[in-house]
Formats: sequence, structure tokens, C-alpha cells
Amino acid sequence: MREDLPGRPCSVAAALNVVGEKWALLAIREIAFGNKRFDAIARNTGAPRDRLAVRLRALEAAGVIARIQYSDHPPRHEYELTQAGRELRTVLQALRAWGDKWAVDSPPSVFGHSCGHDLDPAFVCRHCGQEVNPDDL
Repeated sequence: MREDLPGRPCSVAAALNVVGEKWALLAIREIAFGNKRFDAIARNTGAPRDRLAVRLRALEAAGVIARIQYSDHPPRHEYELTQAGRELRTVLQALRAWGDKWAVDSPPSVFGHSCGHDLDPAFVCRHCGQEVNPDDL
């Protein structure tokens, strides 16, 4: 999937080339939530089945998900996140936080953290431990 993209060389553009389509990220969300079978992913995303099938194949080809057979007769598969896919969970949390603030009137769900509080994600520098503000960059 590492291909030359038009415009400025940019990791954001390269990432969007892999996961920048709505059904791709929603499929990743569902798999992360434990909905690993095609029917559940289709139901919970609302994606047209043909488009979802194309997105899942592309995510598999990009190494974001793995398709695993769970039944021989008839052949049936489910999807697991690879390491690359699991690392997209932080992207989904950031999109959820942005959506809660700017795209919905009331957050449809709240995620709790293991500390006992509602999750309030922040971008933190691993070296100094300080929260990163976009104006700091």
C-alpha cells in the first residue's frame, strides 16, 4: 500500500489512502468492539454489503485486519484487528472525542477508563509527559 501519492509527501495522506473512507473506519470500530462477523459489521455500520466487502478486502490487503476461518462447512470467516488495526483505536477515540464536542448535541455513549473516570483522551509527549497543544507544534 506504500505508493506515491500526489501532492505534498505526508503520512496523513498515506494513512487516509488506507483508512480514510467512512465504511473502513466504521468496520474497524465494530471489530474493535468485538463484532467480528460480516453480518454484525454490516448491521452496526449500516454499510451497503457490497461496499463493506470491498472495504474489508482492502483493509486485509493493507494489513489492518486479518480474515480468519471459523467454520469449514460452510466456509465462514471473521475478522480480527492486526497490530496496525489495534493501533487505530487511538485514532477512533480521538475522532469520537471530536465528534462528541463538535458533531452531536449529546454524546451517544461514554467510555470509562480503568482509573474509574470517564475517558477524556489527551495527546501527551512520551518524553516530557506534558499534554500536547496544537499551538505547541
